[in-house]
Amino acid sequence: MPSDARILIVDDHEDTLYALESALAPLGYRLGRATGGDEALKQVLRGQVGLLLLDVRMPGVSGLDVVRYMRRLEQTQHIPVILLTGFGPDHELTSAAFALGVADLVMKPIDPWALRTKVRYLFDAHRRHLALEHEVRELRALVKGHGEDHGNDHRDDHRENPGEDQAAPTTPHPTLPHPDARVPLQRGQGAHTEELEQDRT
Repeated sequence: MPSDARILIVDDHEDTLYALESALAPLGYRLGRATGGDEALKQVLRGQVGLLLLDVRMPGVSGLDVVRYMRRLEQTQHIPVILLTGFGPDHELTSAAFALGVADLVMKPIDPWALRTKVRYLFDAHRRHLALEHEVRELRALVKGHGEDHGNDHRDDHRENPGEDQAAPTTPHPTLPHPDARVPLQRGQGAHTEELEQDRT
């Protein structure tokens, strides 16, 4: 996420936009505003949006419609969204919102302290996630480039020393004595042993 990424506040009431901007101002983040779903989508698709505060019920394109569209696009599907509603608890709305991966559903009127806490956590977590993804992509590119260079070095070595491709003859292993001491002596060895015993007597 770019360092100049902003929080986009979307509501069709001017007084609500002003109240939300005032509540979030102490965080020091860049804030943007939109008064409808269409305008919100245009700003999101331009990039540089790191979090949405999105009213559920707006004329035309609703907040849920905005989220549904965002989740279908790779570039916007992971942007955290906080939905805002002033119509009280609604089980159907809650189920639909969280099924779309909404980070939170907040009831109006807004508690400024609670809202700042949620926004700070979600915005910073999203920034860390994107920074980590960027580092992983850089490491993969570095490892891939190093592997290709290493493979070229090996191919050059084989061209310079073609005789090394031939397998070297293996040295046969020495024959080891039988590990089982109970193996009987051969017949000739046994006869020789009996003659020695007779000579002693």
